[in-house]
Amino acid sequence: MITEQNVLDALSRVQEPELHRDLVTLKMIKDVRIAGEAVNFTIVLTTPACPLRGQIESEAKAAVAATGAKQITIKWDANVPSDARISGKLNIPVRSTIAVASGKGGVGKTTVAVNLAVALAQSGAQVGLMDADVYGPNIPIMMGVNEPPRSVNGKILPLEAHGVKLMSMGFLVPPEQAVIWRGPMLHSAVRQFLTDVEWGPLDYLVIDLPPGTGDVQLTLAQSVPLTGGVVVATPQDVALADVLKGIMMFKKLEVPVLGIVENMSYFLCPHCGERTEIFAHGGAQQMAAQYGVAFLGEIPLDVSIRVGGDTGAPITAAQPDSPHAKIFRELSQKIAAAVSVLNVQSSQGALITGGSIPVLRR
Repeated sequence: MITEQNVLDALSRVQEPELHRDLVTLKMIKDVRIAGEAVNFTIVLTTPACPLRGQIESEAKAAVAATGAKQITIKWDANVPSDARISGKLNIPVRSTIAVASGKGGVGKTTVAVNLAVALAQSGAQVGLMDADVYGPNIPIMMGVNEPPRSVNGKILPLEAHGVKLMSMGFLVPPEQAVIWRGPMLHSAVRQFLTDVEWGPLDYLVIDLPPGTGDVQLTLAQSVPLTGGVVVATPQDVALADVLKGIMMFKKLEVPVLGIVENMSYFLCPHCGERTEIFAHGGAQQMAAQYGVAFLGEIPLDVSIRVGGDTGAPITAAQPDSPHAKIFRELSQKIAAAVSVLNVQSSQGALITGGSIPVLRR
C-alpha cells in the first residue's frame, strides 16, 4: 500500500535543478492525496515562469512511479520568494526588483523591459513596470497608455496595460514638455514612484533605467534593494564598451548581474530567410563569459518588434505565438529563475553558485 510518507520519501530524491536541493526540503510539495494506486500532489514552483518545469515534472513522476503508483497527477502552484531586504527598507509589497540597464542609449533597453514585464505577467505573475527614465519616458508609447493616473487617499494608482501595472513620468508631463531637473528633483521623483504609488502586491517590479550610469541609478540603489540587474547591449564593439560600464556600475552598487541580453543580434530576411549580422554578432556573449555573468540570449532585429513598440502593442502581447515572442518568454524564464535563486540564497544567508545562471556575488 502506498502511503504519504512513501511519496514524500520518493520526492525527497528529486532536486530543484536551479536550487540544487530536494523538493521536500524546499517545501515545494503539498496536498498529497492517495487513492489506491492513484497519487495526486501539488508542486509549488518558485516562479510561475519556471523554465525547468518539464524536467521537474518528469523526474517527480518517475520517482513516485517507483512507489508502485500507476496514476500520477501533478497540480501546479507558484510562490515567488521575496527579497527580504526590500521589506526591511521600504514598506511596499514587492517581492523582487529587476533593473534593466544599458551603458548607452539606442540599444533597445525599453523594448526588452516592456516585453520582459509582459512575458512575466503572461506566466501568471503579478508584475509592475516602473519607468525610471525621467528625461525620456517611453513606456507610455510602448505600452499604449496615454492618460494621467488617478489618486486615492494620497496614493497614485498605477495605470495598467497587457496585465502589467505601470508608472511613468510620461503619464504626468505633456509629451512636448521637457523635464529639466537637477539631481535632488530626480531623487524625489524616483522615491515617489516607489513609495507614493499603490502598486499592490507584486512578484516582480521591473524598472526601466535611463541609459548610462548617472543619478537615477544611484538613487534607486540607495532607495530600494535591487534584486538583480539585466544589461542590454547590441553586438558592435562601440556598444559593448559601454556594456562593461553597466556591469561595473551594478557591481559597485552591489547589485547582482542577472545577465546580458544581445539585442538586434541579427536580421532574418522575411523573403528568403537569409541571416545577416548587421551589427556583428556574439560580442555580448563573449563579454558575459569574460566577466563571469550569464548570457541570457539573442533578440533579432525585426520589424514586428519595432512596430509593436511604436503602436503600444508589444510583440509578446500582440503576437504571443510568434518566434520572437517565444524568445522574450525564454528570456523572462531565465531571469525569473535567477531571481528565485538569489532570493532563496538571501533568505538562507548562504551563497548559491550552482545552476545554469551564474551570478555575481552581492
